Amino acid sequence: MSREKIVAVTDAAIDKIKQMILSGELAPGDRLPKEADLAERLGLSRNSLREAVRALALINVLDVRQGDGTYVTSLEPRLLLDTMSFVLDLHRDDTVLQFFEVRRILEPAATAMATKLMTDDEIDELRVILESLPADPTVEELVANDLQFHQRIAQGSGNTVLCSFIESLSGPTTRARIWRGLTQEGAMDKTREQHTAIYEAIAARQADVARSWATVHVAGVESWLRKALA
Repeated sequence: MSREKIVAVTDAAIDKIKQMILSGELAPGDRLPKEADLAERLGLSRNSLREAVRALALINVLDVRQGDGTYVTSLEPRLLLDTMSFVLDLHRDDTVLQFFEVRRILEPAATAMATKLMTDDEIDELRVILESLPADPTVEELVANDLQFHQRIAQGSGNTVLCSFIESLSGPTTRARIWRGLTQEGAMDKTREQHTAIYEAIAARQADVARSWATVHVAGVESWLRKALA
């Protein structure tokens, strides 16, 4: 059988398992029927079924447990979008600006949502993150604190899909953040000031102000990077 034919058969097998999940026949946490039974039921060869199971396990749809069987995962957005992080890690440096453009769209929206949904205790946690940054941080400490700060806000949006997208975008932009911290005068002070402004707007429940500061914050790094790459 040609490789194209094998791929087509595997794709068909994947689609059949997907339809079982979409129809509710297989729910999160369910164990798949025995391989021989499922292959016969779906009209597939056992080899095709195995290839489909491997492919779906790679993208966290199925969980193959040695000696126990194959299960549908929780199918939570964070789990399914984990595979996107792997793809994003393979980005080329010349696409990093595009990641910042997407961040500039998503993060202000998440910040505005968090302003309305975060509890007082969660806002206190955000303040603790902000205050945990040393007075004279290294670039690595600044970037780590920046990632934690934005991650907490994304979680506060209450939207797990949005949060997962934002977290996935963090990796490809980390190098640019470090580069900026090393080369742009005043970058550390500017980051601290903008984080404080975002926090204060969230604490005051001013969604529009928080959204604006988040936009300024991300756009500032993006603008610096455009000039640096020109």
